[in-house]
Amino acid sequence: MDWQTVTSVLYPWVKSAHIIFVIFWIAGLFLLPRYYVYHQESAQGSAEEARWVERERKLRNIILTPAMVLVWAFGLVLAYMLGAWTEGWLHAKLLVVLGLSAYHGYMIGYGRKLAAGTRPVSGKALRIMNEVPGVAAAIIVVLVVIKPF
Repeated sequence: MDWQTVTSVLYPWVKSAHIIFVIFWIAGLFLLPRYYVYHQESAQGSAEEARWVERERKLRNIILTPAMVLVWAFGLVLAYMLGAWTEGWLHAKLLVVLGLSAYHGYMIGYGRKLAAGTRPVSGKALRIMNEVPGVAAAIIVVLVVIKPF
């Protein structure tokens, strides 16, 4: 089987996997700041706070981080399969996804601070930060579908 045939067979599967894990990642990024808001509203040192720490840990370790890694892996494979490395829309998308990955990292670090008993950001600020994944997802969809440059 030649490379073109392999690519034509694998492409829809790789694209499907990429989209599935994007959904998992974005859903988790919507959920995590909301968890942090509820966590911060619980009494420090309480059993409820301990439950939030455990929920946050599971969300990060079981869904969020694996989904992000798989999004990057399948996305890079797709870019290779499409030969899109010189396309402006892909460069812009990669920049937005890199920013979303940095946001992910910030939220992971914030969760560690919460688990240690530090609450440096207000619930209102967390609610505002909760909008970041939605804005990023909208920008990415426009870049991929419209390909404005």
